[in-house]
Amino acid sequence: MKLRNLVFVVMLLCCFAGSALAAQPQAQEYSVITTEELKNMLDAGKINPLIFDARTPEEYEEVHIKGAISLPISKLERDPALLQGDLARPLVFYCNGVKCGKSKKAAKLAAGLGYQHVLVYSEGMPVWEEKGLPIYAGPNYEAKIETKRLDPATLKTLLESGAGTFQLVDVRDKNEYDEGHIPGAINIPAAAFAAGSKVLDKEKKIIVYCNSGGRSYNAYRKLMKLGYGDINQALLADWKAAGFPASKL
Repeated sequence: MKLRNLVFVVMLLCCFAGSALAAQPQAQEYSVITTEELKNMLDAGKINPLIFDARTPEEYEEVHIKGAISLPISKLERDPALLQGDLARPLVFYCNGVKCGKSKKAAKLAAGLGYQHVLVYSEGMPVWEEKGLPIYAGPNYEAKIETKRLDPATLKTLLESGAGTFQLVDVRDKNEYDEGHIPGAINIPAAAFAAGSKVLDKEKKIIVYCNSGGRSYNAYRKLMKLGYGDINQALLADWKAAGFPASKL
């Protein structure tokens, strides 16, 4: 066992033991864990949590953390008895990232039922998948989607309007972004897009672009899974072909 995994397990067990022994009438309902902490917990094998996917059955069937159990929050709210079991066994809930509230609702419900060690994996399915960790992929996992494309002239008009109703995101690597990007764009590289998406506002139009479409297509898919509504795609190659300027750092 790697030393860091052993240290993490010991710390987590101590935390569990402490929370069980301490008399705290205002005790926290649940604890939030990171991707690395959940991975270490599973790798070490000393703690055997139940992992619950609080998303819809359709999302679960498309892709889920390997070994997770489907328990949609809507179903759990109707029938809390579905969680009957060992109150001392750790429970981990997850959904579609830090802006998804389903896992937190499920965790609060579990804590209210008397479960002693309730954890929320807040980074959720998009980040777990993005980091290449073990997943179950269903038959529709690679299904092609149609993106909503913005042509260069429409994008330029939107940028010149000065409206605060959208966010433009360059999903290329930072060195590419620094060499030249569409004015006003922020940079969230595609390789860590789900993890970096917390800065994006779900109430705004999100426009993702790369040079030729591959990476922005993947970012578009991740935004769909993260629950963003108004998603758009553009191409830097088209922007340049139209003769529009690029900003450099």
